[in-house]
Amino acid sequence: MRIRREVLGDAHVDRAEAARTAFDSGFQDLITEGAWGTLWARRTISHRERSMLTIALLAATKNFDELAMHIRATANTGASRTDVEDALLHVAIYAGVPAANRAFSIAKSVFAEMDAGGES
Repeated sequence: MRIRREVLGDAHVDRAEAARTAFDSGFQDLITEGAWGTLWARRTISHRERSMLTIALLAATKNFDELAMHIRATANTGASRTDVEDALLHVAIYAGVPAANRAFSIAKSVFAEMDAGGES
């Protein structure tokens, strides 16, 4: 949970926890332990590098709802906008221009929100 909060921020995690129900509680535990307690806790690469990988993989697999969340998280991971751009350029070449085009659109929108001080 500590790493989840470090990467996604307290506000996001607090909203997710407040929305937890008996139905999805096991799933929430699974992703917290698997993604944040195991994968993101590894020290083999930095949170910046892991953030770039995650953004590229989400864009390549067209998981655009999760993509916006991880673009917002760059404020906490140290991945720069240039890092995001480079990750999405890789998506264009290796996974397809349509996926990268949509991902760039999402990134531009999220960065504009962040610049305006908004949170979605």
